[in-house]
Amino acid sequence: MTNLNTNPLLNLNYESAIADLGDNYYDEVSAADFLQHILRFRNDSILPILGLTKEEVTDGNFVECFGKFQSITPFLALRYHGYQFGEYNPFLGDGRGFLYGQVRGIDNNLYDLGTKGSGRTPYSRTADGRLTLKGGIREVLAAETLHQLGVNTSRCFCLIETGEQLWRMDEPSPTRSSVMIRFSKSHIRFGTFERLYYLKRSDLIRRLLDHVIYYYYPTISNSPEKYSLFYGELVERVAQLAAQWMAAGFCHGVLNTDNMSITGESFDYGPYAFIPTYNSTFVAAYFDYGGRYSYGNQPFICKLNLEKLQLPLALVIPAAELANSLGKFDDCYANNYQKLMLKKLGFQDLKIAEGQELLRLTIELLQQSQVGYHQFFAELAGGFNHGCRDNPSLILENADLPELKKVPELFKKWCNLYQEILAKLPLEMMENIGNCLLESNPKTALLRPIIEEVWEAISTEDNWQPFDDLVTRIQQRG
Repeated sequence: MTNLNTNPLLNLNYESAIADLGDNYYDEVSAADFLQHILRFRNDSILPILGLTKEEVTDGNFVECFGKFQSITPFLALRYHGYQFGEYNPFLGDGRGFLYGQVRGIDNNLYDLGTKGSGRTPYSRTADGRLTLKGGIREVLAAETLHQLGVNTSRCFCLIETGEQLWRMDEPSPTRSSVMIRFSKSHIRFGTFERLYYLKRSDLIRRLLDHVIYYYYPTISNSPEKYSLFYGELVERVAQLAAQWMAAGFCHGVLNTDNMSITGESFDYGPYAFIPTYNSTFVAAYFDYGGRYSYGNQPFICKLNLEKLQLPLALVIPAAELANSLGKFDDCYANNYQKLMLKKLGFQDLKIAEGQELLRLTIELLQQSQVGYHQFFAELAGGFNHGCRDNPSLILENADLPELKKVPELFKKWCNLYQEILAKLPLEMMENIGNCLLESNPKTALLRPIIEEVWEAISTEDNWQPFDDLVTRIQQRG
């Protein structure tokens, strides 16, 4: 047994928030015993949130806690249901993970440390409760990329290779195994409430709602209207999240209600993808044959999932108040999406009509030319100079974007509008525009070929350098 005094990860400010709810919400479980414990990734940028420095925490500390599963709190597999591709599934729950612990950060927020790939639970059904190494790598890369793009996302705390051989239908098998630790605000899902509705337990819904508001919506916890205010704020958070995904060019792939967090945080990255070009019908999951969770459908699906959540919440909150709050989703999404897209174009603040026209024309240009979505903005950021304010021909003048030549008139129209907007701004604002462009558009885009190159080096040569280099570029916005 590890001496608590020697492992700083075991001396964090652990709390029993979910455990205190009682066992109607979870099952106590044990972790699997693994053949190996090779630390492949540790997220030192998270440590300061926990009041630690990277020098204080050794690789062995990570392995003891999250590979060999030393702990000071019980492991809890959370119970939930969910709508999966539109069909209700009452046979869900944490099937290959559990809540390792809840810790209080130095920012006074409560955070969850949750496992993925840590073994079977009562909800594993016929599955093995494991995570492929490639799946763990993909989640590390997705979470860090989204974090750097300003998306409200969970992150990976560490990834440990575990030495087992796994068989999967969607990967060449046998394939290597891993366990990942997710760092998030909460693992409570829309489906957590949906399960309680299915069980007709309004008392447990109210108890869970009080818990969620107390820990994750503290500014409204003392209000007599706290329940209605909670749903209204959740609608805003989810609308903002959908806008963040869309501006980032990110397709989650599986927006079932069990993959929607009650805090409005993005998590669980399985068959995700970043769009190569602007295409509203792009799908990330090979099994999404009907395009339900396509890139362009994400705002609609988020709103639909919020509507589904009204069923359990209506046992506590008047239905009319729920409907009124959801009615604000579309405007909230549209306003946030426009704001984020204009930031990608360098503008922190534009007149509404001017901003709407620039965004409309930008989307039209991206769609008709099929220029690389991420490359377009990265080139705009890298090539921006003060001369663009006076001469539209200098905009993207040296960019390697041959697709724009397919739509010369549309591109010219876009350049002219962009220059006209710049010309209305003071000259001293040009530096701010350039900085905003660079901050909003990292050079590295996490497209599928890049992930496959990294995995190829690992799977064929056990060469982790390309992975480490890619993580560094992402975190340093290179």
